[in-house]
Amino acid sequence: MTLRTMWSPPIRRRARFAASHLALAALAYLAATVVSHDFRMREPFLLRFIQTLPYLLIVRLLLAHRFRLDRDYWRHVGMRDLLQLTAAVVAGSAIFPVALLLFDELYGLPPSVFVLEAMFAVAAVAGVRVAARCVHELRQRRTTNEDSTRTFVLGAGESGEQLVRQLLHDNRHGMELAGLIDDDPAKQGRSLHGVPVLGTSDQLLGLAAMHRVKRVLIAIPSAAPERLRELVDRCTEARVEAKLLPPLQDLVSGDADVMQIRDVEIDDLLGRDAVKLDLVGVESDLAGKVVLVTGAGGTIGGALVREIATFHPLQLVLVDRAESALYFVQHAVARAHPEVDVIAVLASVTNSDRLQQIFDILRPDCVFHAAAYKHVPMLEANVVEGVWNNVFGTLRTARCAARAGTAKFLLISTDKAVNPTSILGATKLLAERVVLELPSLRASGTDFRVVRFGNVLGSDGSVVPLFQRQLAGGGPLTVTHPEVRRYFMTISEAARLVLQAAALPEAAGRIALLEMGRQVRILDLAEQLIRLAGRLPYRDVQIVFTGLRPGEKLEEELVGPGETAVPTSADKIRVTERNGSDGKNLARGLRQLTAVTGRWDEQQIVRALAGLVTTYRPTPSMATPYRNGGAPARYPSNGRAADHAHRVAHAAAAAANGGPS
Repeated sequence: MTLRTMWSPPIRRRARFAASHLALAALAYLAATVVSHDFRMREPFLLRFIQTLPYLLIVRLLLAHRFRLDRDYWRHVGMRDLLQLTAAVVAGSAIFPVALLLFDELYGLPPSVFVLEAMFAVAAVAGVRVAARCVHELRQRRTTNEDSTRTFVLGAGESGEQLVRQLLHDNRHGMELAGLIDDDPAKQGRSLHGVPVLGTSDQLLGLAAMHRVKRVLIAIPSAAPERLRELVDRCTEARVEAKLLPPLQDLVSGDADVMQIRDVEIDDLLGRDAVKLDLVGVESDLAGKVVLVTGAGGTIGGALVREIATFHPLQLVLVDRAESALYFVQHAVARAHPEVDVIAVLASVTNSDRLQQIFDILRPDCVFHAAAYKHVPMLEANVVEGVWNNVFGTLRTARCAARAGTAKFLLISTDKAVNPTSILGATKLLAERVVLELPSLRASGTDFRVVRFGNVLGSDGSVVPLFQRQLAGGGPLTVTHPEVRRYFMTISEAARLVLQAAALPEAAGRIALLEMGRQVRILDLAEQLIRLAGRLPYRDVQIVFTGLRPGEKLEEELVGPGETAVPTSADKIRVTERNGSDGKNLARGLRQLTAVTGRWDEQQIVRALAGLVTTYRPTPSMATPYRNGGAPARYPSNGRAADHAHRVAHAAAAAANGGPS
């Protein structure tokens, strides 16, 4: 072993600590001796000091090692370190006279020496560490980059204190702390770690201009959405960027750090607290099972797949006909959960032969059917494909699941299925009836159930991505009607609702609903998105009203006529079942719908749908294809319509005996 190896940085650091610690202990003991003898240091007193000092130094060194004081970072010292240091010093001061009695005698030392020595030792050792931290923080402030963003911290509570401490301690974040903002009158004029509380959020406009602030960190993790909306509005008015701390529960649990600030998202401004669903019982449904998800490449399907993977299924089968979307979700899930066997299958839910092959080979225990067309205007212009995919795709997937002995089948539906005015709503309501009422499916051993929810923020079919694209282009944002309202939920809420609905005993053969509070006005959503971008509605970015599109309603509903929603054992989840189901008439109506779909007669399809879905009120202008959002167009005469009609007619012929295929 070389001298260089022996004198490594850790050894050098501990040697420096030992030397400084012993020097401070000696100085504290000397000061205590001088003070206890009325500042008259005679030769006998000095001799006693020299004779007893080695005992003290040995005790101090042993306890410093025992309490791991030699491993502290002085410039990072905190309250816990100071408490541990005090405990070590007090313990040493108590052991010191005992050691003198055991190995020699007290040399006539007065008791006040030991008390004063303990006090001076704590002051000296703690003072040096605190001074080292102060010097470090002062140096950090002086070296703040000139390009640093001047920042306010809004909230001088516990979270604000942690954030201020981190900001002062580390200058790598690129922010220069200009002051604190808090609405508590008792905190006005006070300071936190030397940073003053300058005023309230009502004064943010003037304070931001006075202190040249460009960013506000909202350090109130427990703020309700309404309160958060007010704060964001004030930040927008002051032309400053708003950032958020992680949620309070994540800070408490240690899942997030106080410095993990993020942009304010539209999810934060829903107007209600996010629903926390309890997933107890889900693991027993999924762990070690073969789980199949249709529409796995979509927003909801993809979120569902990611949630399911955390419950350790034996195999996770992803079915979609969109190749790129399927590839990316398979790659992401397989990388995040290498222990799960993730299988990607390119297939359409309307291809019964392909579906049957998948079910025969993989034998899924649980099926989540998320595959569907879901854009209202698109289906109004493409009636045949809407019916073919949403109704017959669901029917074929459900029949394959029943034949394969699948234990559970869950259909993902929409609030547009209640009193529908669109092809989307009518086809999804009919899909609900198929899985819950069709005699051939009810006679099987498969547990069929449905989950119904509103718009999902950030999903492909949501208005939010459209607004974001329009905002990126400078506007205007287009809203159909100033009073149009929708139920909204986050992607996480949607995926977890589906999983919990699949596990709830009360949801068997029923429709599960999430209590989503009040409907959100789309106009309010557009205004909030503009503010989140740091701009003002109607001044910086215009909002244009375009009128309701075919099939759209002003408001949606979650519970339809003849349905009664009742609470379940899961908080915020209710279930409902439809009264007066008629499975035989449903099977007969499906055969008729199959026949008219094969003839490509959209008016006949609408009439057949209205016969099966008695609450369906079609928009007069539907059944007309549209291009560019509004111009009528004719289908090209290239044989594709005839090919499709032949395919559907073949399905109708196959279904003529014994119900639909």
